[in-house]
Amino acid sequence: MKRHIFTYGSLMFAEVWRRVVASSYRSAKGKILDHARYAVMHETYPGLVVQKGASVEGIVYFDVQAADIAALDNFEGPDYFRRTVTVQLQNAQIEADTYIYGKQPGLSDMPWDPQAFEIERFLQTYCRVPKGAANDGPNGP
Repeated sequence: MKRHIFTYGSLMFAEVWRRVVASSYRSAKGKILDHARYAVMHETYPGLVVQKGASVEGIVYFDVQAADIAALDNFEGPDYFRRTVTVQLQNAQIEADTYIYGKQPGLSDMPWDPQAFEIERFLQTYCRVPKGAANDGPNGP
């Protein structure tokens, strides 16, 4: 079953998204209300929690296939659970799944700043080279 997926952290970055999923998807900027994004302690990525009055901007990917949703579930791991949220697009609202942080404690009290995301460090630590890509980069053999 295809689902829309709202991303708010590392998966907002095309370099990360492409290393996790196998297919290409149409995407758009979106925002969810009554949620907040905080830095995970000692990590480069964030966690999302319900927080009345807060909002989080991110990217929504449309009609993501079941195999890629399974890959995303695996990538997010046991500290996150998938949940449906309402995403505000430029001229519409849609329902999409997102990943809520469920490990307590684990979040810092500092909001996560996408502008400060250390993408190269993240890729080297958490993402393998895509299948069929040359293995001569920082994630090589």
